Amino acid sequence: MAADHENSNAPRHLYGPRGLAALVTPLVRPAFKRRAPATAQVVADWDAIVGPAIAAVTVPKKLFTGTLVIGCSGPVAMELQHLAPQLMGRINTHLGKVAVTRLRFVQDAPMAPVPRRAPPPQAIAAAQRAVADLPPGPLRDALESLGRVVLGQKRS
Repeated sequence: MAADHENSNAPRHLYGPRGLAALVTPLVRPAFKRRAPATAQVVADWDAIVGPAIAAVTVPKKLFTGTLVIGCSGPVAMELQHLAPQLMGRINTHLGKVAVTRLRFVQDAPMAPVPRRAPPPQAIAAAQRAVADLPPGPLRDALESLGRVVLGQKRS
């Protein structure tokens, strides 16, 4: 037993069990570098949270100290003011906590849909290498897909 404590600084075995956090953290760190996790989740799931009609004319900008800033065109802001309690309820329910207590609308030009481009071959290969030691299954597939997207984004 004492020998185990003496070798606590020994390198881990490559094919030994690893926690999920050890695999996910390096993949998602670039995505969360500029945004808090709650903001990133709201941005990523905006269509599912507010529905396609509202998502088509709005874009969440940032979430800070309970205020969610939403970009929209002028006429839409008035309608959204009336829907604010329902929107905040949907957002907080989706996040599983009361993170949004106020909505702030800013005038923003309507956004055209951004076409998704395929990740570069280097990102695909890196994502496959990152999950190579995991057993086949839905978790491995999901982590590989996440890795392709995150590693395929342009670095600034």
